[in-house]
Amino acid sequence: MVCTSFEFAFLKNDALDRERACTGIDNIAEAITLLELNNWDLVAAINGVIPQENGILQSQAGIYGPLGQTEAADAAAGSAAPPPSTSSSSSSPLSSSTPAFCPASISSRQIVERQPRMLNFRVEYRQRSVDLVMEEGSTVGGIKQILETELGVPVSKMQLKGWKTGDISDSTVLRSLHLPKNNSLYVLTPEIAPCASTSKDSALQESLSQNFLLIISHRETKKDYNLNFPGSRTIQEVKRNISDLINIPVRHQQWEGWPVSASDDSMTLAGSGISYPCHHLSVCRKSPPNSQEPTEECADVHMVSDSEGDDFEDASEFGVDDSEMFGMGSSTCRKAPMMPENSENEADALLHFTAEFSSRYGENHPMFYIGTLEAASQEAFYGKARDRKLLAIYLHNDDSVLSNVFCSQMMCADSIVSYLSQNFIMWAWDVTKEANKARLLTMCTRHFGSVVTQTIRTYKTDQFPLLLIVMGKRTSNEVLNVIQGNTTVDELMMRLMGAMEIFTAQQQEDIKDEDEREARETVKREQDEAYRLSLEADRKKREAQEREEAEQVRLERMRKEQEEEKEAIRLSLEQTLPPEPSEDSGKQISKLRIRTPSGEFVERRFLGSCKLQVLFDFVASKGYPFEEFKLLTTFPRRNITQLDPGSTLLDAKLFPQETLFLEAKE
Repeated sequence: MVCTSFEFAFLKNDALDRERACTGIDNIAEAITLLELNNWDLVAAINGVIPQENGILQSQAGIYGPLGQTEAADAAAGSAAPPPSTSSSSSSPLSSSTPAFCPASISSRQIVERQPRMLNFRVEYRQRSVDLVMEEGSTVGGIKQILETELGVPVSKMQLKGWKTGDISDSTVLRSLHLPKNNSLYVLTPEIAPCASTSKDSALQESLSQNFLLIISHRETKKDYNLNFPGSRTIQEVKRNISDLINIPVRHQQWEGWPVSASDDSMTLAGSGISYPCHHLSVCRKSPPNSQEPTEECADVHMVSDSEGDDFEDASEFGVDDSEMFGMGSSTCRKAPMMPENSENEADALLHFTAEFSSRYGENHPMFYIGTLEAASQEAFYGKARDRKLLAIYLHNDDSVLSNVFCSQMMCADSIVSYLSQNFIMWAWDVTKEANKARLLTMCTRHFGSVVTQTIRTYKTDQFPLLLIVMGKRTSNEVLNVIQGNTTVDELMMRLMGAMEIFTAQQQEDIKDEDEREARETVKREQDEAYRLSLEADRKKREAQEREEAEQVRLERMRKEQEEEKEAIRLSLEQTLPPEPSEDSGKQISKLRIRTPSGEFVERRFLGSCKLQVLFDFVASKGYPFEEFKLLTTFPRRNITQLDPGSTLLDAKLFPQETLFLEAKE
């Protein structure tokens, strides 16, 4: 691919416009001279007028970087900034002021589970090192259990150190810590005394808890940074931290001063062999291969017009290949597309997209939702108000010169990855193929309406990739913002945070409404429960009353039956009694006077030869059965009912007359 000098002149024009905007220089000749003196390094030119200590940094000035050696170095690594648009303040066609878009009704389709994210851990213990791969849903206790098997150290005596945040317990879920893909930890066992042969292990364990002062010299700016790091911090983490200070990505950093033993960036500072308590290092940007100093011809400036595009010098004057300059050097020769064409299953297509994205740009990227757009919307918008999130739809196009830079520099930036993971449901789609783009437009029409679909259709290929920020509302879904590929990390973060502010305000209202609704429902449930309990109590009371009445009826019936039975027995006994003898019968007659418990007296004559059983039957016929009452004499007091019923009245000395009284048995 041959670069046209039109594009380089376009960059020069943009640099000139930006310099004049930042410095306030109205004279074009003066502005061009200033850029020429700084070899077309825009940052250096601006800082020559406005000192750097006043806060004019590369990211704050909103520039893409100098056109000289720094740009060539970035371009050689395949991460050069994209050509800026003709207007640095151009707004998205769809901004936060865009009215809400109503999606079609969403059918109840089962939400597809997201692919679990795997984390790598290197754990150091004395002279041993253990490599683990854990799911993000695992707990810290799960790591300890595996280490117990590998190291032979009981979990109760193990302290796992090296976490970036405090308050870590065994039940802490790894997902809540927002860890990077690769992590380094170390184990302390203060309760296990080291043996004589492990003095070196003890020294290593001690150094892991010590702080190292790294004096890092930035050779290009001639600045020194004094940074304190714990011994458990890895070399890779140090390089990432310094990249935020010197604006040089890790892959473009060239270091001097690391010891020979520091052969792996995953090693901890304690195990790398650096000096304690302080160690001197230096860093600069790697020089691109076959780079050469810009010649005087490169400094010539032409104000660009459409008719002059062929009069400008070729990009090779800067030692930078055109395809690398715009981040296309690697994308044009890739064989595997980001997403297969005409894939029937959206989940399979997104799995392929995630795998290809990781292979191109590394594992440190946002976690893409694996499932349909409808399922992603369901998870983002239709849960509890406190659990809802914004939906970020990333639209990729391999034919755009901005895709490589946006993915590698924006989407894989640690701050962007962390912010998206915490606050967004990330869904992605590749629109490089027309069939996939048509399928996306169909899905957007169904879920967000034709206005959003038409807006996406108006974007040209060189404006991709796009990042749509969608917020769920009560009756519709609103697209808050459309972020184009020609942006910076700071601008991207600012726009994400702006969307989050709008979402948070809406979420607080939704939470308030939901709490009030739940409170009303709780009161209603409590009232319904009280009413149910009242009905239940009334029912139980009524049933108890019915049981009591039934029991009374049963007892009354039993009493009547018993009385009827007693009456029948009494009548039967009365009929079986021998006739009362007359006083002048000439036989031995015993006259008995019986006092009842009510105080009445019953008199009757019996033959002296009558059995006591006849007397007992007579008393029972009067309603005083033998089983319930006893018959006693007055003096001396005797219990007649204890005598043999077969004996006669004469034998019982109840002749010729006797007064008896009845008494109930106890």
